[in-house]
Amino acid sequence: MKNQKKTLPPFSLEDAKLKARLAESAWNSKDSNKISLAYTKNCFWRNRDEFIKGREEIVEFLEKKFKNELEYKLIKELWSYDKNKIAVRFAYEWHDEKNQWYRSYGNENWEFDENGLMQKRLASINDIKINKEDRKLLWETDIRPDDYPCMSKLGL
Repeated sequence: MKNQKKTLPPFSLEDAKLKARLAESAWNSKDSNKISLAYTKNCFWRNRDEFIKGREEIVEFLEKKFKNELEYKLIKELWSYDKNKIAVRFAYEWHDEKNQWYRSYGNENWEFDENGLMQKRLASINDIKINKEDRKLLWETDIRPDDYPCMSKLGL
């Protein structure tokens, strides 16, 4: 991503798309501390059946996640936005320690404070087993290249 401006609410369409892409890139870096800085200090998360509060718990959650979800690659796509809220859909691929591959599909609802930091993240996610050869998120670097197809073009 070349354009790394700080986006503040109320969001435009371009701001919302940029927020989604920056979040995707941050998560693909797998740098838990860096990722946590996009959230308020007391941010509230619901991730599947887990409830997480604050940056410290976010870092702990992410470190555990990236330790268990190996070769993690994520793609996000803007679904909807309004003022200080953004909804995205996403898919990510990973494998466990037994080399069983998964594709996880989900939706996230985000709410931002006046400084553009996320203060609420609600995520619903489902996992399906896939074969290694059925993977679609195959870029070589951590960050998805700008010319790599989006979720819709990948049929996700």
